[in-house]
Amino acid sequence: MSKKIVIAIDGPAGSGKSTAAKNLARKLGFTYLDTGAMYRAITFLAIQNGIVENVEAVIEMTKNVSLKLKYENGVTRVFANDHEVTEQIRSTEVNSKVSEISTIPEVRKEMVKIQKRMGQEENLVAEGRDVTTVVFPDADVKFFITATIDKRAHRRLVDFQNINVDISYDDVKANLEKRDKIDSGREMSPLRKSEDAIELDNTGLTPEQDLEYLYKKVKEVLAIKKQ
Repeated sequence: MSKKIVIAIDGPAGSGKSTAAKNLARKLGFTYLDTGAMYRAITFLAIQNGIVENVEAVIEMTKNVSLKLKYENGVTRVFANDHEVTEQIRSTEVNSKVSEISTIPEVRKEMVKIQKRMGQEENLVAEGRDVTTVVFPDADVKFFITATIDKRAHRRLVDFQNINVDISYDDVKANLEKRDKIDSGREMSPLRKSEDAIELDNTGLTPEQDLEYLYKKVKEVLAIKKQ
């Protein structure tokens, strides 16, 4: 089996990395790996089972969970224990707890195992908060996508409005600032820019411009590696 190509994209919440990764995967004909959706699924199950504050119970649940991602028609469908949870994992409650669940080392360890296995089986565009530094440190191309906190808050507010969630801009911004602090400050796999990642501040860019930039860079890097 030939070596698979992995494009890894990291960045803070609301930076537009999910949209960028989906678009890039579609253009390259690669599988899109949404690592954040996996942590959201675990968080949703923890909330559903009333064990969010019980770290040991969350760890035990994670070790035994069946988690599957299916990328179809531009949408990542998420299945936990054979039940689809694609919509449920995008709730405000999950948003408010996912970073806390993600800080649990044993949970991250189990998720990384699954993610690494996928990288051996398929050409991937993977995105998250530690895919360039922990999950795929040897990725063929790495990106770190970011934007100002105000721009990220505006984008996330629009996401909520699109699914009819009633929440204020100030609450969205406060939640993002909290998540930034947790993600960057956790001991295991903190959010940080990999030294060999290409940084893109897309504050003033459209998704189409993001894609154009990323696609061009991927082609450039892969061409150089073939020489």
